[in-house]
Amino acid sequence: MIMIILGSILMVLSIVLFFVQYNARQKVASLRQARGGSIGDLQMIALKVASEIGSGSWRDYVKLRGDIQCDQPLISELKQVPCVYYEMKVEREYKKTVTERDSEGNTTTKTERESEVISENSRSIPFKLKDNTGTIEIDPDGAQIETVKVLDEFRQATSSSISFGGFSLSLGNNDGQTIGYHYQESILPLNRNAFILGEVTDARGLSGSYDATQLTIEKPTKWDKKYIISLQSEARLQKEAARTSKYSFYGMLAAFTAGAILLGVGLTSA
Repeated sequence: MIMIILGSILMVLSIVLFFVQYNARQKVASLRQARGGSIGDLQMIALKVASEIGSGSWRDYVKLRGDIQCDQPLISELKQVPCVYYEMKVEREYKKTVTERDSEGNTTTKTERESEVISENSRSIPFKLKDNTGTIEIDPDGAQIETVKVLDEFRQATSSSISFGGFSLSLGNNDGQTIGYHYQESILPLNRNAFILGEVTDARGLSGSYDATQLTIEKPTKWDKKYIISLQSEARLQKEAARTSKYSFYGMLAAFTAGAILLGVGLTSA
């Protein structure tokens, strides 16, 4: 029975690793397939396409690097830091009394420390990416965003309500089991150099005369193309994705093989 259970767990693990490997392989392919260049290059291509077939229908899969800029940035909820994207989480940590019974019927009682999420939120806004040739609008909706952690703090419970920065929450009476609250927040900060992998389009902002500076980077229309906003270099992203693909592939094979063997032995001896 134990072999069947372990074999089943390993087979499930092999399926999980298959999807991890597949996702990493797609990431490598996306990085290789995207058109490189500057923002100025894209604006010139957009003008040429518009003069030949008209504006509003051009799309291309591209990769760019530039500085994050925004005239009216978000203010993160907890740390109150200017940014273009943030994600926050507040966890309650508490004591829980657990009673266990052994095989002989003896019981033991102990106190364990556990946690639960009581609030989490994320927000993003469009921003500009600027290089030495121009600026382009970035719509971060649907992107895989790499963030910087700006807050990771635990505070003891002292009252029936909590507050941190712009966040506050009333919790009612403390039952004596609450130890405290863990606050975490990560952001995509302003004025950092970022790498963008996504789809450029001239389909937005087309009122009046055509303006090639009104290009936007957004989530690709094709499902197999990745949309990434990262503070790492392209080379680093390539290396990490290739390593993940390699090791998850070997892990998948090992888990599948071991799982199949254990299932076979377990079913035979059952």
